[in-house]
Amino acid sequence: MSKKEYSASAEIGGKSWNLSAGKLALQAGGAVIVRVGDTMVLATAVRSANIREGIDYLPLLVDYEERLYAAGKIKGSRWVKREGRPTDEAILSGRVIDRSLRPMFDGRIRNDIQVVVTVLSVDGVNDPDIIGLNAAAAAVEISDIPWDGPVAGVRVGKINGQFVLNPSYEQIDKESVLDLIVAGTAEHIIMVEAGAKEVSEEDMIEGIKFAQGEIGKIIAAIKELAKAAGSAKREFQLFAPKPATEAKVKEYEGKMAEALFVPELVKRDDALRTMRADAMTAIAGEDDGLKSEVSYLLDKLQKRIIQDAVLKEDRRVDGRKLDEIRPITCETGLLPRVHGSGLFRRGDTQVLTALTLGGPGDVQLLEDIDTAQERKKRYIHHYNMPGFSSGEVSPIRSPGRREIGHGALAERALLPMIPPRETFPYTLRLVSEVLSSNGSTSMASTCGSTLALMDAGIPLKAPVSGIAMGLVMDVKTGSYKILSDIQGIEDGNGHMDFKVAGTKEGITALQLDIKVKGLTVEILKDALAQAKIGRMYIMEKILATIEKPRTEMSPYAPRIISFSINPDKIREVIGPGGKVINEIIAQTGVEIDIEDDGMVMVTSVNQQASDKAIEWIKNLTREVKAGEEFQGKITRILDFGAFAEILPGQEGLIHISEIAPYRVEQVSDVLKVGDIVPVKVKNIDDLGRINLSRKALMEGGNTEDNRHDSHDDRTPRGPHNPHHGHGPKRR
Repeated sequence: MSKKEYSASAEIGGKSWNLSAGKLALQAGGAVIVRVGDTMVLATAVRSANIREGIDYLPLLVDYEERLYAAGKIKGSRWVKREGRPTDEAILSGRVIDRSLRPMFDGRIRNDIQVVVTVLSVDGVNDPDIIGLNAAAAAVEISDIPWDGPVAGVRVGKINGQFVLNPSYEQIDKESVLDLIVAGTAEHIIMVEAGAKEVSEEDMIEGIKFAQGEIGKIIAAIKELAKAAGSAKREFQLFAPKPATEAKVKEYEGKMAEALFVPELVKRDDALRTMRADAMTAIAGEDDGLKSEVSYLLDKLQKRIIQDAVLKEDRRVDGRKLDEIRPITCETGLLPRVHGSGLFRRGDTQVLTALTLGGPGDVQLLEDIDTAQERKKRYIHHYNMPGFSSGEVSPIRSPGRREIGHGALAERALLPMIPPRETFPYTLRLVSEVLSSNGSTSMASTCGSTLALMDAGIPLKAPVSGIAMGLVMDVKTGSYKILSDIQGIEDGNGHMDFKVAGTKEGITALQLDIKVKGLTVEILKDALAQAKIGRMYIMEKILATIEKPRTEMSPYAPRIISFSINPDKIREVIGPGGKVINEIIAQTGVEIDIEDDGMVMVTSVNQQASDKAIEWIKNLTREVKAGEEFQGKITRILDFGAFAEILPGQEGLIHISEIAPYRVEQVSDVLKVGDIVPVKVKNIDDLGRINLSRKALMEGGNTEDNRHDSHDDRTPRGPHNPHHGHGPKRR
């Protein structure tokens, strides 16, 4: 199979972007390679020929595939070398792409659509996730799949007060106060994802404006490529209920409204369930095809009723004002044996977060495709949402994309507030258990995490609260209303899900998804302003429960004592083959972690054991000084003197002339191996050998003994002196 190759280029952020098609994956509906520097990503788009029957949603699947060969790596596992389950980072990248593309497809499509993004080469500078997003958009655009695209996306950082387009991973990690991803068209915002170090609402808006200006350049390149290499768009058979069915469903509008506008969640759900079942039976009977039509039309009717009530009457289903927050309760210390716990409830959403503290050895090692070395992760947040939280029967399985995404958002919200390793070397794992779900469990997890961290006595830079905002928009007129603290039914039937988390000083995390085109920077500005008021209200509730972190940690939490040693002494603590450090651990039961810079961290729940291990390590690395006194243990007897261990691994020589304030004929007449004797450090010679004196601490020991040559030249007293020229050194 042969096909002509096409390409388009754009200058984005001072770098050349090359988009090409027609060379690889020729059987895919659309296949595009995007190259920036030495990072190359292939994206393909394929659709099925047949409609999938019996479903009521758009069957779009987006997969983000990392290949370790792209970075010149072989999988670290000894037994498994093939890439397996996607990393959390790959899943999150796939979610960003999915959220950027999905709103641009007609929701009535029932043909399967799959977009696969494969990372082929990474240079460690140009992140493949943003490149993959644009490659995916280009692949759909040149395919025969109909949509309302193209879209494009960029990453924005802020370094030294200046916005930077598509900064490197290292810049984001070490220099930038902002990590912002924006996807959309040249006019409208479709998706926003951000992590930040207390960035103001004003700066966030300016960053989004900056991104939009660059998005247009990428879209122009995608359109140029599609003009040359694109296929004609295929007309799909869209799901379309019969007019007669639509008329019958419309008759239930009054009953639908009556069931919807009930303040209590359970009563509302029961009323809706009963009303829908009655309508389904009356209109569809046993006709499965007709049931699909009725279900679709009832959903559509429900959306219209909810949206009209908001736009025309400022009315919400539970009777709240548009900017009103549901009742909030906070508790701490619920779980007696965990290191910190927090229960956060907002309306019918309830999340319990538990914190576990561990030592530096408990960090998670991440084998990233776009970084040269393994990355250590010491702040970890996991999110669980079992079926019972929404009153459903659901098997317990490994976490899915949703769980990973919600956990990552809550983790990102708190991460900038966690004290640095240098002052707080603990590993922290938080687990948020969603016990009841009715809107914004991720932001409830963020608030629960703040409670748990403060309950555990973690010295946070500042507490964090979060809120989910909604939007109802009249696409034709452009009028809109913003909702604070949306519940589940408002999320599903509104036009926007906008989560904002941060401190009193600024935003730490942000995530936005829009269901329709039309979101502008001006609307987003209003939403952020209203979100800040809501965040501060929620913050007051948190601080009313626990004003600041506890001064004492849980008695069941491990204690970490950190101190620094000379990096040159690390080998003395480790010992040959780890012999020394393993002996310390075996005898004390502590955990010991040593960084390359000489930082030593001793972790234990037993203070006595910790003290013993710390003293042991400090003695191993202690710099002995002249004039110090020790209790030395005799380890060897020689003709010219005896060796005494004064610190673990450090020996010194007691010359025969320094054993006693009188002449000693035979060392063994006075000292034996195993004896403990007081000694004083006379000096340390240029070779690092320690010279000790016993007589200096004995009565009359400071007077010169004229019967014996007392100077320490280590002259052999017999035919052989095994110590001459290579005496004991400090280790």
